[in-house]
Parts: sequence; structure tokens; C-alpha cells
Amino acid sequence: MVEQKKAVVLLSGGLDSSTTLAVAQSQGFELYALSFRYGQRHEAELAAARAVAQAAGVQRHEIATIDLALFGGSALTADIEVPKDRSEAAIASGIPVTYVPARNTVFLSYALAYAEALGAFDIFIGVNAVDYSGYPDCRPAFIEAFERLANLATKAGVEGGDSFRIHAPLLHLTKGAIVRRAHELGVDLSLTRTCYDPDERGAACGRCDACVLRLRGFAQAGLVDPAPYQQKH
Repeated sequence: MVEQKKAVVLLSGGLDSSTTLAVAQSQGFELYALSFRYGQRHEAELAAARAVAQAAGVQRHEIATIDLALFGGSALTADIEVPKDRSEAAIASGIPVTYVPARNTVFLSYALAYAEALGAFDIFIGVNAVDYSGYPDCRPAFIEAFERLANLATKAGVEGGDSFRIHAPLLHLTKGAIVRRAHELGVDLSLTRTCYDPDERGAACGRCDACVLRLRGFAQAGLVDPAPYQQKH
């Protein structure tokens, strides 16, 4: 019997990472999910990540606690207002204030350490370069560069007889295509949370950039978003 390959999947509890988890599962990997309590404004996404991981039946789900709020510099980790009601043109131009300095680099570094400890060589991340809100750490060049780093900076990469692979299966998909892929894979999208500024119940604002892109994706896919919103959309 061939041993099932292990994969570490970065799981925020949002649409993209939950779909990525399902893609990894569909490819036959044994799933090890990794989420972060990093000083973000709310806990709703962690509750969503736990629910998604449980529904997927992952082998193990770790929530690492780090403090990116120590540095601030983002509307997600500091007392900076989350932009609302921006046009799609505005969302697509420039790097928004919701960018968290070096977040994906930090997250992938943790995922790399987790993978090396597990003896895994596959890491999945749900970044997207089409509807990516201007984030520099969601670009193909970043993913390629980190994969090179992973194989230079680890004992497993240098001596392990295998190479680390950073999988970004949603990299070139539109939000509509991501929603359709999630639907095809049977992801329970009612469990996922994407909003940058949810209320205390975890209901999405419907107005931040993340909500605008998510709602557009569901509209493109011809589906209704089952996640809770503060106002009906």
C-alpha cells in the first residue's frame, strides 16, 4: 500500500483557502491545516477555519499564535479604518491599507517549518493574482521565489531527496471561477468567512473590499452566497 502524501494547507477560513483545502484533498493528500491568530481585528475567521477543517476531516489542524499587531501598519491589525464601498476600479489600483506587512511570507515560513517537521514536501496556499486587491504577496513571482527559498533554507530541501512544492491552485482563477470550483468540490461555503470587518456575531459587512470581491464572485458563478451578512445582498 502506497503511503498517502502529506500536505500543509494554510487555512484562514475564507473562500479561497477553504477551496484550496478541498483541492488538496481532491488530489489525494493527507491534510494538515494551519491557521493563525496573528493580532487580527476579529476571531470570526478562526471559528470558520475550525469549522471548515472539521468538515473536511483533516488529519490535524493547528492554530499558531503570533503578534503581527505588534508592528501595526494595516487596517487588519491596527486602529485604522477598513475601507468600505470602494469601486472595483479603486480596489484594483494600488496596495490597500488592509495589506498586512509581510503576512504571507510569515505564514509560509510557519507552513514550511510545519511541513519539514511532518516530513511533508507539499504546501498549499490560496493566493490569487487575478482578484488579488493589489497584494504583492499574492503574485506568481512571490510564490516562485518562496519555493526556491524553501529548498535552499531547510535541511529537508538540501538533504531530503525531494523538493518542496508551493501549490497555489487558485492563482490564475477569477473569483467566479473559484466559487464554481468550490461548489464542484462540495465545499460548504456557508461555513466560510471573508469579511475584513464583521460584527460581533461574525456577520459580514458586505461593503469592504473582501466582501465586494466575494459577492462579485458568487454573482459571476450564478450562485447566492450562503454566508451571513449584516444586510441582505
